[in-house]
Amino acid sequence: MASRTDQLIEPLGFTYNPEGRRDPFVSMVGRGATLRGSAEAKRPTGLAGLGVAEVTLRGTVRSREGYVAILQGADKRAYIVRAGDKLFDGTIRAVSQNDVVILQQVNDPLSLEKQREVRKVLRQTEAN
Repeated sequence: MASRTDQLIEPLGFTYNPEGRRDPFVSMVGRGATLRGSAEAKRPTGLAGLGVAEVTLRGTVRSREGYVAILQGADKRAYIVRAGDKLFDGTIRAVSQNDVVILQQVNDPLSLEKQREVRKVLRQTEAN
């Protein structure tokens, strides 16, 4: 009886080949959130898992090789970084006495620029 039911559902000789097309029966609403959620789950731990928007500059220290920065992440932990260290979506380009310059990778397909400089400033100057 089961073979009779299978024959009724899918006729003999019929196969569906999607060839890269999306499944018309899968809802497109909310798919971006699930894709971002899966990317969040694949993030490494520590500094390499933090995005540029998730870190703030807490201090700079002068060492023998130059300045190093103390960044605080969204996880409330402090990280000591130097030029060349990598974040999830960027790389530390330069550390100076009052700021850190980060080269951020832009993942927006509509954006013409693929990288941008983000400057994290230690102290904001007050305008009077």
